[in-house]
Amino acid sequence: MKRLYLQGLGGRSGVIELAVLAALILVIMPLGLDAFRLSLAGKYLTYAFAAVSLVLVWGYGGVLSLGQGVFFGLGGYCMAMFLKLEASDPVSTAHQTTPGIPDFMDWNQVTHLPSFWVPFHSLTFTLLAVIVVPTLFAYVLGATMFKRRVGGVYFSIITQAVAAILTILVVGQQGMTGGINGITDLKTLHGWNINTNSAKYVLYYVNAGLLLLSIVLCRYVLGSKLGRLLLAMRDREDRVRFSGYDVANFKIFIFCLGAAISAIGGAMFTLQVGFMSPSLIGIVPSIEMVIFTAIGGRSSLIGAVYGTLLVNYGKSAFSESFPSLWLLFMGAMFIGVVMLFPQGLAGLYTTYVQPRLRRLTPPRLRHLLRQQA
Repeated sequence: MKRLYLQGLGGRSGVIELAVLAALILVIMPLGLDAFRLSLAGKYLTYAFAAVSLVLVWGYGGVLSLGQGVFFGLGGYCMAMFLKLEASDPVSTAHQTTPGIPDFMDWNQVTHLPSFWVPFHSLTFTLLAVIVVPTLFAYVLGATMFKRRVGGVYFSIITQAVAAILTILVVGQQGMTGGINGITDLKTLHGWNINTNSAKYVLYYVNAGLLLLSIVLCRYVLGSKLGRLLLAMRDREDRVRFSGYDVANFKIFIFCLGAAISAIGGAMFTLQVGFMSPSLIGIVPSIEMVIFTAIGGRSSLIGAVYGTLLVNYGKSAFSESFPSLWLLFMGAMFIGVVMLFPQGLAGLYTTYVQPRLRRLTPPRLRHLLRQQA
C-alpha cells in the first residue's frame, strides 16, 4: 500500500518535490512577505491552477489549449455572482432605482434580477457551479471536436476563437455581466469581510491548500493506467486507436478535468482579488497561462507552479523598475528559457541539479531510496 501511495505521488522524489513546494508556499512565503506582497503571491498561485491544468491537457494529453482562460473566467464569474448578490441586499442598495439588484444592472435600466442569477443566492449552488459549469462547457467543446478528430493547431485556433467570442459576449451584455468593468465591489462571504488583512491570509492558505490537493490529484491520474495512455496518445495516437481504445473519450475526460482545475483557480482569484472581469477570459491571459507552463516545464506539475511564480514575479518587478521596458524583458525571458531549456525549469532541474544531488548521496542511502521508491 505504501509503495502504491508513493508511486501515485511520483515516487519518493515526487514526495520530496511536493514537500519543498509546500514548505515554500505555506511557510517561507507567508513568513517572508508582507500582507501586500503575500496577496500578490496568492493571486499568482491562482494562475498556477491553470498552468497545472495545461500540464494535463498539453504536456500529457498532447493538446494545446489556447482558451484555458475561459474556464478560469467561468469559475471566477460564478463566485463573483454570489458575492455580488450578497453585496446587493435591499438595505445596501436602497438608493438605487431598483433596490436588491447589482448596481451595474441598475445603471443599465435592468428592473429585475435575471433568472440565471437567482440560484447564485445559494453558496452551495455556487460552489457546485464553479466546477459544473466550466466542466460542462469543456465537455460540449471537447466532444464536438475530439469526436470529429479535430486536433493539433486546429484545436488551438478554435479554443482561441472561443476565448475571443466569450469575451465579446460578456462585454456586450453589460446589463447582465457588468460589461468591460466586470463584477466589482465584492465585500463579504456569508458576512465575513474578505477585504481585511486577516481574511487575505486565510484565503491565501485555502488557495495554497487547494493547489497542493490539485497537484496530488493530477499525480494520481498521471500515475495510473490513464496517465500511461495519455503519453501513448501524445506520441502515437494512431497506435492507441488501433489497439481498441476510444481516444476521443480520454481526451474529453482530461480536457474536462483541466477545465475544473482552472475554474477553481478562477474562483479563488475572485475571492482574493475582489473582482472578476472579461480581461481574464480572453486571448491574452490564455496565452500567458501557456507561457507559465512552458517556462516551468509542460511535463511537470511542480514546474508549472514555479514557472507561474517566476513569470508573474518578473512581470511585477520589471513593471515597477522599468515601466516602459518590462514587456521586452518578459519576452526575452520567455525566448531565452524556451531556446536554452526546451523542457523548462523542470528540465533544467532533472538535467543538471538532480544528477549532482544523486552523486552527493552516499551509495548505501541511494540504494535504500531506490528500493523504497
